[in-house]
Amino acid sequence: MSDTAANQVLISIAENPHAAARLWGPQDAHRRLLERRLQVRLAVRGTQVSVSGDADRLPLAERVLRQLLRVASHGGNVFLQDIEQAIHLLEQDTTVDLDALRQQPVLTTREHRTVTPKTTHQREYLQAIADNDLVFGVGPAGTGKTYLAMAAAAAALQRREVKRIILARPAVEAGEKLGFLPGSLAEKVNPYLRPLYDALYDMMDLERAARLVEDGTIEVAPLAFMRGRTLNNSFVIMDEAQNATRDQMKMFLTRLGFSSKAVVTGDLTQTDLPAHKDSGLDHAVRLLQGVEGIGVVRFSHVDVVRHPLVQRIVLAYDAEGNR
Repeated sequence: MSDTAANQVLISIAENPHAAARLWGPQDAHRRLLERRLQVRLAVRGTQVSVSGDADRLPLAERVLRQLLRVASHGGNVFLQDIEQAIHLLEQDTTVDLDALRQQPVLTTREHRTVTPKTTHQREYLQAIADNDLVFGVGPAGTGKTYLAMAAAAAALQRREVKRIILARPAVEAGEKLGFLPGSLAEKVNPYLRPLYDALYDMMDLERAARLVEDGTIEVAPLAFMRGRTLNNSFVIMDEAQNATRDQMKMFLTRLGFSSKAVVTGDLTQTDLPAHKDSGLDHAVRLLQGVEGIGVVRFSHVDVVRHPLVQRIVLAYDAEGNR
């Protein structure tokens, strides 16, 4: 129950009096962020949290505080980025249940952090991966498309649902000419594949990941290396798919073998293909949406889980594109 006075809301924490202390964070850093972003004043009064400020700020502040306090009361860790994300989500969608999202763990990383969906689209994405053999995740940078796909792949490998993970992406230069890079073939393509390695090493112990790469259980390769292969018992992730041509996309999608899953991720606003080349991702999504066994999940700026400035950057570019 909340007891609302003029420009004030009181939220009970009687069931878990330590929830507010957990939410406030070290040296009240989280509380100060909440006050600054929500433009309210927060204080603990006995078994209640007092939220005071302008009347037009109280509804959002109450929604955010109630949801975060519920997460904290169930023992969930709350970080600064979680607070930013919660405020942004609940500004856009009043029906989001942050605690319910936290109850859908995918994987525990090598740093003992639990990977869970942070937005409703992320939850939809993970469900689509569970339900379908092929899933397209399309949307702006920072929405967790590759990271969550990697977590789902690592979890499937742990459960022995697949025998290997294959990570691929097109080797297309992002606007600048890199010239003739020195070194072996692996060294030449490594810069293109670095983001996939970064996500992989966040999921599991470095030594174990290196061992799995060495014995072929995890393979990271340019898209061109997929030609002529049939990928059975595999979890296949194609990243930066907006840079694949139509022919490359068809080649990749027809590699899928028995007992395998494929997740194709990309951002159609960041295509690095030459102007005369159509994006294979755009074509495939339009062609295959609605086909049984194929899921398509579209992310938006609401799902950005990086620095909050990234959300505003995505919005600015979207606005210019619409103009």
